[in-house]
Amino acid sequence: MPKDFHKKKLCSERCPFRVVMDRFGDKWSILLINTLSENGIMRFNELSTCIEGISLKVLSSTLHILEEDGFVSRKVYAEVPPKVEYELTQLGQEMIPYIQSIYDWAIQNIKPKKMGH
Repeated sequence: MPKDFHKKKLCSERCPFRVVMDRFGDKWSILLINTLSENGIMRFNELSTCIEGISLKVLSSTLHILEEDGFVSRKVYAEVPPKVEYELTQLGQEMIPYIQSIYDWAIQNIKPKKMGH
């Protein structure tokens, strides 16, 4: 092991980069933000049909976390049945250029896997 291995901690638990990676390193957060960016205001069921493979439980949990972190806003209407809409906040919209850059890079550099391999 290098002698200076323990001298410098590059990313403590409160490091902004680590916080962002914890939030967006999951499977669904970026897809949800991107879907809301492309479609604008959406209801829960619309989101669930747009994102293939996401369970309702995971969708609900991820939306809740994104709302707590300030990336998504949730508006509840006093109706029966209840109507709830989700949209990106300003903070969520500020993520779009970065998501687009990752998307562009992936399209240029990652080859799709062939079915059955």
